[in-house]
Amino acid sequence: MNAPSRALDVTISEGQQMLFMVEMDLSVPLTFDQKEFERLKLTEKNHFQELQRSGKWRHIWRVTGHYANVSIFDVDNNAELHDLLTGLPLYPFMTIKVTPLNRHPSSLHDDDR
Repeated sequence: MNAPSRALDVTISEGQQMLFMVEMDLSVPLTFDQKEFERLKLTEKNHFQELQRSGKWRHIWRVTGHYANVSIFDVDNNAELHDLLTGLPLYPFMTIKVTPLNRHPSSLHDDDR
């Protein structure tokens, strides 16, 4: 017998932010101009560091053996995350997977920072 389905009730209080795990995999064509790629990487690094200082891009980890990362974003809503990601200089070369995160009830930390 199947368990009854339950509606997911999500309430975001004003000022409360949402956490997202974002997996970014970069694939630049071998024929792409190398100098332009280096320029884009520098621009992306500067942009990323500003987002990190603002607290929006909370964490970043390199995926071993890949030109990829796993990051945690702390934003107000889906639209803000979309705008941040599509505004990245290397966005046209990325495959992105977004997973919304929720605080686990067994966590010892109230804010999981």
